[in-house]
Amino acid sequence: MNQGEKLMTETESMQLISSMINKAKNRFSETGMLYLFWGWLVLICCLVQFTALYFFQNQNANYIWYLTWIAPIYQIIYLRRLKKKRTVKTYTEEIIGYVWFVFIICITLFVFTLIFLKAYLCINPAVLIMYGMPTFLSGVILKFKPLRVGAICCWILCIPAVTVAYEFQFLFISLAVILAWIIPGYLLKAKFKKEN
Repeated sequence: MNQGEKLMTETESMQLISSMINKAKNRFSETGMLYLFWGWLVLICCLVQFTALYFFQNQNANYIWYLTWIAPIYQIIYLRRLKKKRTVKTYTEEIIGYVWFVFIICITLFVFTLIFLKAYLCINPAVLIMYGMPTFLSGVILKFKPLRVGAICCWILCIPAVTVAYEFQFLFISLAVILAWIIPGYLLKAKFKKEN
């Protein structure tokens, strides 16, 4: 093999690698679907609970949150269908999956601990803090500013949430999921459609 053939082979190899990297970069895989799904679900639960507590003094409204235990069934089905359609799982998708897995474990244990300690007034502000963590990290990993901004909004909303009555805390969570999940979800959906 002469020097020209060797150089050509190296150049072709580099072009192939570059082409594969560009395909992976250009094929934006985050559809925003799960941000929208969970954003709307949490928003509905918050508004139902606020309405029941504030207007009807119904203390049993917290049963609406059982939807968040049923919802993962839909998520699992959705992710399995998505996995079948995709030929390659990117490193980005894998890391984001782990970020949200850690979030689910942490928020479940955190809320359970606060309920066990009967620290009910701390639950919603704590949830706002926890919502910010995976949202911010996802924004960093995806290089998507609206998720980072939404996460910061969650953390900022935590501060006034500790100063209001329990039922009004659900309005702060409602605003947080609109800013952190619903708006970024629609923006991700638009970006996905544009780039795919």
